[in-house]
Amino acid sequence: MKIYVRFIPMVSIMGIIFFLSHQPGDFAPLPPFIGFDKLLHVIAYSSLAGTFLYGLHPVIKSSNRSVAAIVVVLFCTLYGISDEYHQSFIPGRFDSVWDVLADGLGALLVVGWWLKRKEKG
Repeated sequence: MKIYVRFIPMVSIMGIIFFLSHQPGDFAPLPPFIGFDKLLHVIAYSSLAGTFLYGLHPVIKSSNRSVAAIVVVLFCTLYGISDEYHQSFIPGRFDSVWDVLADGLGALLVVGWWLKRKEKG
């Protein structure tokens, strides 16, 4: 299998995030409990991190796992920053540092789990 095919899920998640960020603020009302939107950010960006790791899997050797982990978290966080900037132009939406932190946390959770799992087996 060509390596670029393994990146299709990652690009799909990025497209979904972009599409949802492009919707106006009243597109989908969220449940009224505090932090629900942050939970959605954690889920979206943990999915992005997981699919990025899936894409990188054939080229990650045991010696460069930490470099891959840093690259994945950095990439997801930067994509989160670009997504927040994009949202700032959409009616009813605004950019938020807290959303970026939730994005980074989602990526960090998956990468941390991946590193821990790799240590055991």
